[in-house]
Amino acid sequence: MSRFFQALSLFILTLYIPPSLALSADPPAPEAPEKLGGALQAEVNGQTLDFPLLKVDMDADVQGDLATVTVRQTFENPLNTPVHATYLFPLNSDAAVFEMGMEVGDERIQAQIQRSETARRTFEQAKREGRSAALLQQQRPNMFTQDIANLMPGLPIQVTLRYVQTVPKVDGDYELVMPLVVGPRFQPPGAGQPASSPPSSHEELPERPTSTENTGQRPISGGVAHWNLERPPAVAGGAVGAASDTAFGQWELEELPAYPPVFGLNTPDTLDKDRVTLSVTLNGSMPIQQASSDTHKLVIDKLSDQRWKLSLEDGATIDNRDFVLRYRLAGAGSQAGLLAYRDERGGFFSLLLEPPALPAESLITPREIVFVLDCSGSMSGLPIEASKALARRALQKLRPSDTFRIIRFSDAATEFSTQPLPATPDNIRRGLNYLNELQGSGGTMMSSGIRQALEVPVPPKTVRLVWFLTDGYIGNEIEILKLIEDNIGDARLFSFGVGAGVNRYLLDEMGRVGRGFARYMDPTERVEEVAEELSERLQSPVLTDITIDWGELRPQEISPEPIPDLFAGQSVRIAGRYQQPGSYAITVHGKVAGRPASLPLLVDLPEQSEQGSAIALIWARSAIAQAMHQFIMPWELRQDGLDDDDLKKRVAQLGLDFSLVTRWTSFVAVSQQIYNPNPDAATTRPVPLPPVKGVTPAAYGLNQSSSNGGTVAQFGGGAAPEPATWLGLSLMGVLGFWARRRILTRSSVGCRETSVA
Repeated sequence: MSRFFQALSLFILTLYIPPSLALSADPPAPEAPEKLGGALQAEVNGQTLDFPLLKVDMDADVQGDLATVTVRQTFENPLNTPVHATYLFPLNSDAAVFEMGMEVGDERIQAQIQRSETARRTFEQAKREGRSAALLQQQRPNMFTQDIANLMPGLPIQVTLRYVQTVPKVDGDYELVMPLVVGPRFQPPGAGQPASSPPSSHEELPERPTSTENTGQRPISGGVAHWNLERPPAVAGGAVGAASDTAFGQWELEELPAYPPVFGLNTPDTLDKDRVTLSVTLNGSMPIQQASSDTHKLVIDKLSDQRWKLSLEDGATIDNRDFVLRYRLAGAGSQAGLLAYRDERGGFFSLLLEPPALPAESLITPREIVFVLDCSGSMSGLPIEASKALARRALQKLRPSDTFRIIRFSDAATEFSTQPLPATPDNIRRGLNYLNELQGSGGTMMSSGIRQALEVPVPPKTVRLVWFLTDGYIGNEIEILKLIEDNIGDARLFSFGVGAGVNRYLLDEMGRVGRGFARYMDPTERVEEVAEELSERLQSPVLTDITIDWGELRPQEISPEPIPDLFAGQSVRIAGRYQQPGSYAITVHGKVAGRPASLPLLVDLPEQSEQGSAIALIWARSAIAQAMHQFIMPWELRQDGLDDDDLKKRVAQLGLDFSLVTRWTSFVAVSQQIYNPNPDAATTRPVPLPPVKGVTPAAYGLNQSSSNGGTVAQFGGGAAPEPATWLGLSLMGVLGFWARRRILTRSSVGCRETSVA
């Protein structure tokens, strides 16, 4: 009987899929010599298409709070003819990707860092010549594409990446995040269109072409750009890619690659459940007290008190949620520590600061608590229920002197009340009723929620605290961050990522720009318990207004600047360069509970170093992030008055000098041997992705044509449970149409519906 319902649900689902993406009912192709992901086929206009197969192995070596991660991506071609492959995947947004290698046949090729436009030309030439090649491009700090040229039948290509990152301290424990899946990204209409900027002094840079053939996959009407399998793009899902030798344009930071096919949505649900392996080696330099993961079951091998080996209990996993490891080191309490490295390029250091472990004091100033809930289609089901649970807990804990507002947004923003309400028992009860009725559907016009929260004047003698709850599934991150930067004033914004594979880059930056912090909640795990914990953690900053008296050290190129406030359980690393080695006395100044505080430190900077080269990479990655952050700042407030082109040149040069992948530098590897004698006949195929755990099909709906001839996915549909079965969701789409229309006639509590063709 269960098979009958599965077959029935698949049939009903096909009613919603455009004819050009109709799925093949044919059996899968013969298994490849080394099965990596299961043979996968789809039928497009009567033509059967096979997709590349993938296996990923990830290994992290953690030294205290510094991690070096190795990622091995193995691609295989299940066809009898050559193909080109492209893979959309995430990395940690703080990752400094410094090395790439490619293995094909007997060849071992070390990739070269090049300007992005040069790397693309190198890749395209190799593809035309029939050589195997790999091109790694950064689309966002946490989103990358790997393009593979001339993937031959029976000849897998393995690409190995290495990156370093610091491991932040979150609520007292170190938290290592290894993202495994990129969720869909809603692009509002007009995102990435040219924006006004100050006059550039670099007239030699040609302007970016503006013809439609060079605008990539950005949908003019808004939505999620999906792959066009009838007319596949050449590289990176159709994203043109930034060029370091052109004048800066806003499109470079907003353009997105097309989203790949999704298992169980527009490809058969035949994903290999074990296509990702993962292991972590913890070297604490002091005893390790504990290590655990709420996202994946682990096997822990305690090699010694200071060295543990962790691996997946099942050996491998499906890449449908981020891996999060939390660990605690003995004696790692409140402290400040310094790491330093020096080579022919000069001296580099990274200073760790942690706040005093003091309980928060009650604020004398009344607070206006603003709850902003993302009610778009991608939040339907578990994510919106988790958001509501968190908001309910926080609402019930308001102080009598507080006022509150509740804002929901999807296609537009609406608010519970026309003015802040006192936190009386009756108002709180009414607010809870409002929260309970919220549902998820429609687009993700996040800017409307931010404007509604921040542009309204703050009541006199009141501090505004904004709780922003979202999965971050948008493509116009820079626009959103700039909007917060321009309107935050004296308020503080705390971003709460709700989901198993959220956009951590956006949420972390929202917390930074909003002078608050970011926290994450997996709606598939302990929702009520996590909501209770998170609602308790929002408290007044422990260490604010931080400055450092460097004394005789006189460091250069410090980042981040300014230093963010530190909350209990957090830490921040300050990276910089030094000229003269030696011992220096420095003093950290700040305020604890409004009272001045200082922390004197003695730091030793070496003359020469044989170990610790990762510190130079950490500094360079921090300097790149600092430069990218300035794109959202008003021109007159930027460090050294740099214009957009100056910032772009700085990022590109840092990438070249330190062999790091950036928006304008890429890794490319090309084989010496020609493997494909007929390269013109090969087509480009994407590596399909699994649906993010806990996310309903509303996040991936396919319903209209995009500007590039593909399809655009709108976030639409009513609230739905996690897609445990497709039958229920299909019946909801067929039978629930009139019920959803009735929802629209109710009060503004419900979120606006987006029509689905």
